[in-house]
Amino acid sequence: MLQFSPAPSNAGLPTPSIWDKLKGKGKDVEMRDRQALARQRLLTLAFGDMETLRLLPNTFAELEAAARDWTKPPPDAPFTLRVPVEFASIHAARLVAGPYIYLTGEDSYQIALMGVQGLRVEIVSDVPPPPNEPPPPPPPPVLEMPGTFNLELTQGQHVALDVNINSDELDMARMEDGTMVDGMFWGKLDIVHTGDDHHLEFTGTRLPDNDNYKGGFKVDSRVMTKLAVATKPVTAKCHLTILAPSVQYCDVILSFSALWQPGVTWPPAEKVEDNKVKYFLRANPGGALEHFETEIVTTAIYYEAIPDPGMVDPNEYIAPRNGFAMSFRDFIPHLQDVLDQLGLSLHARSNFINNNIHAFSQHKNIAYRFLSQSRIASAIDIAVTFEPCVFTRLFLIFRGLTDDEVGAFAGATEKEANAVNWREIVDWQEDSKDPTLFRILETSVLEVT
Repeated sequence: MLQFSPAPSNAGLPTPSIWDKLKGKGKDVEMRDRQALARQRLLTLAFGDMETLRLLPNTFAELEAAARDWTKPPPDAPFTLRVPVEFASIHAARLVAGPYIYLTGEDSYQIALMGVQGLRVEIVSDVPPPPNEPPPPPPPPVLEMPGTFNLELTQGQHVALDVNINSDELDMARMEDGTMVDGMFWGKLDIVHTGDDHHLEFTGTRLPDNDNYKGGFKVDSRVMTKLAVATKPVTAKCHLTILAPSVQYCDVILSFSALWQPGVTWPPAEKVEDNKVKYFLRANPGGALEHFETEIVTTAIYYEAIPDPGMVDPNEYIAPRNGFAMSFRDFIPHLQDVLDQLGLSLHARSNFINNNIHAFSQHKNIAYRFLSQSRIASAIDIAVTFEPCVFTRLFLIFRGLTDDEVGAFAGATEKEANAVNWREIVDWQEDSKDPTLFRILETSVLEVT
């Protein structure tokens, strides 16, 4: 028999189960979550060439208020908001033929942002762009500063000048456009003490920023000596020898083209006119030359020819199309063979190598070429007041190469250079070996860097 008791019991209550845990959240919670997600959408406000990022407002009124707060337009200024179609929702963009959707109220705003994660709104107004933050005030001008000059009067004799530099109005630290006047400068300092005239003037240029200049950077007489050598212009060094079968008096005239000019000459040459010098000599058998003006007896005339710096392009002077390249170790024996092929005596070959071995040895790899006599004459012409005269002019141009640069001469190496007919290149004549003829042998070397 079943009995029913009026006592309270939980038998009729539903028992908690896993399904209760899977029930959806309340409507209020869902609304808050949606609003939280919606607030994460971003707004780009653009005005002219200025832009700013904001959280995307929910209503058109909030959008307009944010735009006005940013631009702060005058009350009567026209003020319009628009959205480029590529940033609007696809539904709104399909219904607009132009490039913009102009926001005129809440409806157009909601349609434009429907389904988009971010929105770009451009502000169209005659109002000038909002001002940038005012720049910080400039630092006070520098009107006085101390100065110290450490000078070397002669090698080992030093003096220091401590001075005060003053300016009545002009800032010594900055130019009018704000450029700082600082750094390390290389230049020329003039100190004048003449009668009542005492002044100091420096002219120079600022060195590039480099930590290597800091600390122990020092300029003294040794540095200046090295700089004078390093900045010496590119120079061709020329030796001219006369081989006469008997005693002969002659003038030797050197004429330089407009792109070349004479440098040092020994014995000192007589200047005839601009870019032209001459020697009056007595040539003796065996090679001795007597220079009458200086009464110097020598075996060769030495002169330097300096090309116009603007025309010196190492990559054009010596390239794979007109020259050859090899290592320094291979170059010297190869050069001896070439000079032998060109008819130079053992003495002449030795002088040529010995006079230039120091310059050659400065490079791990060397590229070189010989010029033809016609090209030499177009730069430096030689005239002799004796006929007949046989000329042999050898003009070597060379430059150093890095290992990477040698690769460009892959088809112009020592192997190809050994196959060249050098007598044809330099216009060599068989008569240059005839001891019964009046002959001139000139060897020149030009290093281009």
